[in-house]
Amino acid sequence: MDNSLKECFEKNRLVEFPQAKTFVARELKEAEDDLRSAKESVKTENYKWATIQAYYTMFHCARSLVYKLGYREKNHFCLISALKAFYLDKGLIEHKVIEDIQLGKRMREGADYHADFSKEGAEALIKSAEKFLPVAYTIVNK
Repeated sequence: MDNSLKECFEKNRLVEFPQAKTFVARELKEAEDDLRSAKESVKTENYKWATIQAYYTMFHCARSLVYKLGYREKNHFCLISALKAFYLDKGLIEHKVIEDIQLGKRMREGADYHADFSKEGAEALIKSAEKFLPVAYTIVNK
């Protein structure tokens, strides 16, 4: 177990969650809804919200994967750490997924807290989210 995941467990930011599996489908539905909203936001030139919504598409995809294993995260960093340990390190997802969600997290923070967003960034993040959603569906349905 790598140090960041170990710290997440030690600080109770990643915990066992017995009922987690019952929330997997809900998380994927949230991901679909956020992706749809992100695309609508781009159409109305609301690039800030498109960026935020595209990131949350990936967030909910990642959360569905962590829930599938019976865990719940309590912050975004630990969600990504769990995704790395439980899926990337086992060869179940590609490194590009991790890179995209990490970039998405930074872009969401930039849009949300610093008014730093663009049409190009929003569109690129939507494309990344569109790629992650079918990966999450494939994994949770195995």
